[in-house]
Amino acid sequence: MLTFQHLSYTLPNQDYLFTDLNLTVNTHEKIALIGNNGSGKSTLLKIIAKEIQTYEGQLMLESEPYYIPQIFGQFNHQTISRALHIENKLEALHRILAGDTSEQCFTVLNDDWTIEERCKEALEFWRLGDVDFSTPLQSLSGGQKTKVFLAGISIHQPKLILLDEPSNHLDLSGRALLYDFIKSTKSTLIVVSHDRKLLNLLDCIAELSRSGVKLYGGNYEFYVEQKLIEKKALSLDIQHKEKALRKAKEKERETAERQQKLDSRGKGKQEKSGVSRIMMNTLRNKAEYSTSKLKSVHTEKIDGISRELKSLRAAVPGVDKMTFGFDNSDLHQGKILFSADHINFSYHLERLWKNSLKFQLKSGDRLALKGKNGTGKTTLINLILGVVEPTSGSAYRADNKTVYIDQDYSLIDNTLNVLEQVQQFNASGLQEHELKTRLNRFLFTKEEWAKPCGSLSGGERMRLLLCCLTVSSSSPDIIILDEPTNNLDIQNLDILTAAINEYQGTLVVVSHDETFLEQIKIEQVLELI
Repeated sequence: MLTFQHLSYTLPNQDYLFTDLNLTVNTHEKIALIGNNGSGKSTLLKIIAKEIQTYEGQLMLESEPYYIPQIFGQFNHQTISRALHIENKLEALHRILAGDTSEQCFTVLNDDWTIEERCKEALEFWRLGDVDFSTPLQSLSGGQKTKVFLAGISIHQPKLILLDEPSNHLDLSGRALLYDFIKSTKSTLIVVSHDRKLLNLLDCIAELSRSGVKLYGGNYEFYVEQKLIEKKALSLDIQHKEKALRKAKEKERETAERQQKLDSRGKGKQEKSGVSRIMMNTLRNKAEYSTSKLKSVHTEKIDGISRELKSLRAAVPGVDKMTFGFDNSDLHQGKILFSADHINFSYHLERLWKNSLKFQLKSGDRLALKGKNGTGKTTLINLILGVVEPTSGSAYRADNKTVYIDQDYSLIDNTLNVLEQVQQFNASGLQEHELKTRLNRFLFTKEEWAKPCGSLSGGERMRLLLCCLTVSSSSPDIIILDEPTNNLDIQNLDILTAAINEYQGTLVVVSHDETFLEQIKIEQVLELI
């Protein structure tokens, strides 16, 4: 179905994004393509979809792929029918039905008499029955746009499908439809996703890195098990190398001390035996040469072990290198921070929620807000923040420190660089070298301290914001997360999960990622209708 050999892609600065990739995808196989942000997953899909031509190596395809990108802004000026490449066929069908018998109409239609019926069925399956083919894409939500292109699969019935983060903008009902499709389709799939529930539906995990593609012959749970085995093996290798390095240094010291004693003893004997000065110099030079050669052998061995140890430590996953150190001293468990007494909100005199909301948010609570798109999750967040007031009922807010984190991590100031951003949160007056130490903890090396925040990836923005929270004077009483996982790879998802689990304050989360909600130990769910 699909094979690429020695595939490489070079960035504009001439650095390789990836090199010498080799992979074969067989007919009906369903493969997940995973890797850290910046490893080239989306680029590889675009190469397979023939949207990128500038690559090295061989790419062999047996059929034309159907590609659903992660971003749809380039289609905003188009109607649904044009974006799905069915506009001409539908027009030809309508003209024929209206009496036009020209050869051109029949050529364009190509005997596809069920095209309109198939289109309607596809839109209805994806819960878009009220959307017209002439609707411009720019008038649709992110989830609706995704569903439009998913509907295109049923219309075109491709043998090879490429999906780039297909569940990102879908609500729970949309995700359920996507999961059912993935389980039932006979088409060959290559899916880029960080949705762990989706990844568990696929046959094989392909992990992409700069050095190649590594295959794991099972779903995501199998992949996690294998990575855990690799992690334990890596930890043992590091321990063995550290032990070998200590022994090599001890051996070097002992040998140097023994040689020094031998040289001193030999010199004393030579002086007592009346050896001439010329012979003494010759013997001393020989001894120094021997000592130098011996030292060189030990230095070379120590350097070799040090290089191997450095290489092993570089392979340690990022989340295992990080420490968060949230200051939770000012958090008081059980304190009422927000109370809603039959609150509701009205837009144009129409109540947002069918049933008014009555609930309390106490210090230490972990609450998930759920509901379909348009059920008022963002409005409720604004009520908790005090940005708006309820139009009916009453709300109580205690004095508290609340941090609102949206999916774009907008608290990060794009006009600053990485170090300047951390300095903005430095309410506790840490010295600059201490701030740089914190940045290193969050995987920002010296070379990245001057990097503009506007050029950071989603995962980098998340790590930088977590770093900022740890350097502020105290932890916030409430952290509100609005779809925080949408733009994160799996490594950064693990980092975010670890940070949240260490935080002891109040958590309010809007997320369609059920695995994420389970891992951060959500205790309460408020379903909005």
